[in-house]
Amino acid sequence: MTQNGPDDALRKGTSEARAIEGLLAYAQKRPRWGNSAIACVNEAIARSRALAREHPGEHTELLARCLGTAANVLLKRRRAKEALSPAQQAVSLTRAVGGAPLVVSLHRLATVLEALHRYSEAAETLAEADGVTPPPDA
Repeated sequence: MTQNGPDDALRKGTSEARAIEGLLAYAQKRPRWGNSAIACVNEAIARSRALAREHPGEHTELLARCLGTAANVLLKRRRAKEALSPAQQAVSLTRAVGGAPLVVSLHRLATVLEALHRYSEAAETLAEADGVTPPPDA
C-alpha cells in the first residue's frame, strides 16, 4: 500500500516505530515551502523520544535518524542555525553505537557547519568521520 499522507502512517494497528518511519518518509517528500514537513518531523521526534524513554537503548538509532532528518529538512529551507542542534544531538546519540550511523551523523553535522560557514569545524568533523572504524563482521 502506498503511503499518501501522514495519516496513513498513523493507522490503527501500525507499530509505533513504523509510524515514525512513515512520518519521516512523508516529511522528506514535502515541498520546501510551507511548514508541513517540519511539523511531521517534529511529531516524529516527539514520538521517537517517548519510544526511546519506554525502551532505553532499543530505539536510539531511530531517534538519531529523526534528528538527522530534521536537520536535513531545515537545511533544505536554508535554516542552518536551527539545523545545528538536531545534527549535534544525532551525533551524540550515535557515538555509543558507532559504525555507519555515526559516520552518517558526522557527515550531516559537517554539512550543517559548512552551511554556517564554519569550515574548520566541518573539516574536523569530516576527519573524525574518516577515522571511525567499522564494526567487526559477525
